[in-house]
Amino acid sequence: MSASLTICEWKKVFYEKMEVAKPADSWELIIDPSLKPGELAPGWKQYLEQHASGRFHCSWCWHTWQSPHVVILFHMHLDRAQRVGSVRMRVFKQLCYECGTARLDESSMLEENIEGLVDNLITSLREQCYGEDGGQYRIHVAGRPEGGQHRSEFCEACLEGIMHWKPSEKLLEEEATTYSLPDASKLGAPGSLGYNFFSLRWCLFWASLFLLVVYLQFSFRSSAFL
Repeated sequence: MSASLTICEWKKVFYEKMEVAKPADSWELIIDPSLKPGELAPGWKQYLEQHASGRFHCSWCWHTWQSPHVVILFHMHLDRAQRVGSVRMRVFKQLCYECGTARLDESSMLEENIEGLVDNLITSLREQCYGEDGGQYRIHVAGRPEGGQHRSEFCEACLEGIMHWKPSEKLLEEEATTYSLPDASKLGAPGSLGYNFFSLRWCLFWASLFLLVVYLQFSFRSSAFL
């Protein structure tokens, strides 16, 4: 997917979702590679997506690679009187680690990934620009610790001082809530009190106990023959 197609997909998804979320307001999405984190004009708000997933392509050696740690910066502003809003967006690039070229090539993303990222952006817009409860942010698989080793020396965001490859405390708390809450439909089922006797931990316990019993029996029989 080319860079221009990625931009078109971003705008298509953003405009469609904003038409549903805020049909009375007019919003525009602008790609701005000069955006800096924390450098905001008066009245502007910031949202930083730290764990997007994207595919990069080097135009020099044709090497492609997938990264689960793509950083996307958004600056947002709403003119309440005119009912007009603007979002400026920057996707931080990555160096090619195969040829060592200084080119920071654009990334591309699948449309389903863009939809999730736009949902997070709109959640932040509702919170920061409208003062509403935006709802829950969508947690990406890329944001979990098993996402893989991040090569910070090739990352444009890291080179600009954005430390992002470790999931934030908020992200970990949300994941713990998402994946640890018990299913209410299973509260009356056996083992719903927190004791799953078929879990790996219990299997290791029973195996260790069995080996201990066998060892004691063998030791007892050996001493009986002495």
